[in-house]
Amino acid sequence: MTRLDRIERGIEALQISQLRTDAQLAKTDAQLAKTDQQLAKTDAQLAKTERILSGIGINLGHAAEEFFANSLQKNKKLGKVKFDAVALQLKGHKGKVQDEFDVVMYNGNSVGLVEVKHKVHPSDVDQLITRKLLNFKALFPKYADAAFYLGIAGMSFPPEVVEMAENEGIAVLRQVGNVLTMNENLRKF
Repeated sequence: MTRLDRIERGIEALQISQLRTDAQLAKTDAQLAKTDQQLAKTDAQLAKTERILSGIGINLGHAAEEFFANSLQKNKKLGKVKFDAVALQLKGHKGKVQDEFDVVMYNGNSVGLVEVKHKVHPSDVDQLITRKLLNFKALFPKYADAAFYLGIAGMSFPPEVVEMAENEGIAVLRQVGNVLTMNENLRKF
């Protein structure tokens, strides 16, 4: 066998190998296309699920807010402090400070701020003290001299969060059956 014959056979073997590679690449491309289609379907299903879950979360939050707002409008008290008026979903905007307050209670010299959550987390208690209270004072300076009382309301409270809030002197508002319960040992903020 001559050198030229060996080269021709090598070229033929390469061509056959190239055809096999091309066929395998075509199969791989088809599998990738199917995978892309399946991923697109999965993404669409996840987006739909996220919308559903988000809607459920929003509805649960609204239900909690409605329950506590109705209860506080009927019995205008935080702990032993009585209030004359209750405002719901009070919004304020001043410069870079913008906030919404779920329930705000007023009397001649006191303000009660109640944050409502479906499930209360430790960060909710922290934010009530460190952000919500400060934002309210910044947005509504006419209440600067008022005594402030804080409340955290929720349908679900881990025991450690109840203890944390009560230790801070914050009213813990919980649903028990069809009624609202809360502690009375509050402090002025």
